Amino acid sequence: MFKRSFASKDRVGKTAKLSKRSFRDNVKEKMLEQKMDSPLMGEYVASPPLTSAIITVVVGKDQRLFAAHEDVLCHSPYFAAMIRDQFFESGTRRIPLPNEEPEIFSCVLEYLYKGDYYPRLLQDKRRNTWMLEGVVGTPDLKQRGRGSSSEATIFLSSVGDLILRDTAVYCAAGRYGLDELQRLALRKQGLQSGIEVGTILRSARYAYENTPDSDSRLRAHYLALIIRSRKTFKRSGTMQMEMETGGKLFFDLFVAMCNHMDDIVEMQVPPSPCFPR
Repeated sequence: MFKRSFASKDRVGKTAKLSKRSFRDNVKEKMLEQKMDSPLMGEYVASPPLTSAIITVVVGKDQRLFAAHEDVLCHSPYFAAMIRDQFFESGTRRIPLPNEEPEIFSCVLEYLYKGDYYPRLLQDKRRNTWMLEGVVGTPDLKQRGRGSSSEATIFLSSVGDLILRDTAVYCAAGRYGLDELQRLALRKQGLQSGIEVGTILRSARYAYENTPDSDSRLRAHYLALIIRSRKTFKRSGTMQMEMETGGKLFFDLFVAMCNHMDDIVEMQVPPSPCFPR
């Protein structure tokens, strides 16, 4: 990533030898600048202390083991409470998460350590835009397979199929009390493209099943996406099957569609003198 070139032909006279420390400092400053560029990363600019006790987290039905520092886990109110309760009860340093997906917990843990999870959110300062690491393209449902990341979806055993990774991370962040991670996941999902209709609808159902009614941010994202790409969805057999199955998602979609149509009518029809707006 960082290359050094000190060809002899480029030297003029005798120069002082660069110390190894100065190069490392430059790298650290560059990494710090990258973190400072994102308002979402401000809380994690400083590396968390890594001198605390190691906690073992047992995740999923297969009981995959993750090791994490106590101070890092305690950024989450959920884990902080579990660690505190377990310390007073038995002194054990193992946290069981039997219903969590190991791949999703890995994203959460990466965020707790680094302030982001792969693929990272990057800023193009010249264009003042945001993008995902390793992804080229703009979100467009019609361009299936273009500009989409291979990391966009994840197989969940609880669903038995693929859903959007950022949706699963968003829901997990809600369970663990990580509001900043929820905002990050929502922003990253908005940059995804080339996603199949079936994957979007499964992800929307998952979002409805794993978020409280009081949290409408992710739900509203899916409703807006379906309305914006309605020409694609209305031709989809998967959409027809999902609507026949029903659920709260589709009543909310009906309400959102009505509101969208009302907005269009209000912009096109001049106000009546008898019924001023």
